[in-house]
Amino acid sequence: MKILLVYPSRHLPPTDRKKAFALFPPMSLAAIAALTPPDVELRFVDESFEEVDIDERVDLVAISAMTAVAPRSYYLAREFRKRGVPVAMGGIHPTVLPQEAARYVDAVVVGEAEGTWPQLLEDLRHGRLQDLYSHRGTFPELDGVPLPRRAIFDKYPYFFRSALQSARGCPFDCHFCSVTRFFGRTYRMRPVDQVVEEARQLRSNKLLFFADDNIVGNPARAKELFRALRPLKIVWAGQSSITLAKDEELMRLAAESGCAALFIGFESLSSDNLLGVGKKINVTQEFEASIRKIQSYGINVEGAFIFGFDNDDPSVFERTVEFGVRNKLVGANYAVLTPLPGTKLFAEMAAAGRIFDHDWTNYDAESVVFYPKRMTPEQLAEGYVWANREFHSYASIYRRLGLFSKYSLTKWGFNLARRNSFRRVPLRRPAGMIVPEVVSEMEGVVFS
Repeated sequence: MKILLVYPSRHLPPTDRKKAFALFPPMSLAAIAALTPPDVELRFVDESFEEVDIDERVDLVAISAMTAVAPRSYYLAREFRKRGVPVAMGGIHPTVLPQEAARYVDAVVVGEAEGTWPQLLEDLRHGRLQDLYSHRGTFPELDGVPLPRRAIFDKYPYFFRSALQSARGCPFDCHFCSVTRFFGRTYRMRPVDQVVEEARQLRSNKLLFFADDNIVGNPARAKELFRALRPLKIVWAGQSSITLAKDEELMRLAAESGCAALFIGFESLSSDNLLGVGKKINVTQEFEASIRKIQSYGINVEGAFIFGFDNDDPSVFERTVEFGVRNKLVGANYAVLTPLPGTKLFAEMAAAGRIFDHDWTNYDAESVVFYPKRMTPEQLAEGYVWANREFHSYASIYRRLGLFSKYSLTKWGFNLARRNSFRRVPLRRPAGMIVPEVVSEMEGVVFS
């Protein structure tokens, strides 16, 4: 039996593959590969680097779809099914809109693959593929979860090749975030010894990345993990909340365990914005002091910021870039506020009639699909572009990083890759995109 794993892209890859860029490999597909018996032949295609051959002879195509690639995913599914190949689709988009996905594929996988993928394979072998595979409101235990099969990524140049996960879920419920819809509103943690063993196997890589949504979400457990990681002498980056700065021991242990950088979701410099979208743990008045505390332990800070909140006006772009440069952030991820399906933000904006674009392709955190309150959609789009270019200008990179800081080559390389990725000519868009009829289906399905 042969299965094709596909990670779709909204664009075809550039003709020069060296110009293609992706930070992270799709670990969900590596997890699926790990759950697949060795007698099943697997092939993986990431469309950011390589076009999918829709004439390839396989027994199943498995697609992992986020919202922005849903139209492309549906197109690929349709083409494979025309050729008699069944298609299964999982990921965040089919999880929040399973009825929409079911129009285009043979089997929809809702939620995490553990517990559902083995059953799907068994059904496939016996010719009884079901329409829906779901945990039905429960979440898998993480004790004993097989290690991701990273070998499927070998031919692609991801920036962070060694991503791993020590926990899933988040107790917060920010209005714009779909994490809790997929992973749940609690932390599910892998046993520390299993996480350490995986890190041990990966330590020959220059930089490990913990893909937990908040690696310090449970401080006591985080301290246990960091103590256990110290003997490995690894260098790692991860994602954290700014609350890390309130615990000196936690910062010290993180640094001693090899933490070189943390990606922190500041989201906005406006307290009103943060309260309005449910991110109450962020206190804007403490941002700068908290950054300095974290940096004092030798931990670099990358910030995540969102433009387009209800209190944002056209001055927000310059203020946010200046904040990042002044505080010497190692990087900044700027995004356009996006009302993703399955979130409270979508429900609120849809009810208010503020969403004007229902083409999922544009739900990419780069395009404007709604009417902002204090600026025009055009001002939001232009400000987003300006902020990215300004923050990743050579002058900004030099002011933030200097030339001779620790890990300077890696930090400069990361910033230059982001700069080149953002400034390059847009990639070619594939033909045959499908824009599903989504508005009517969402009534009573996602938000009831």
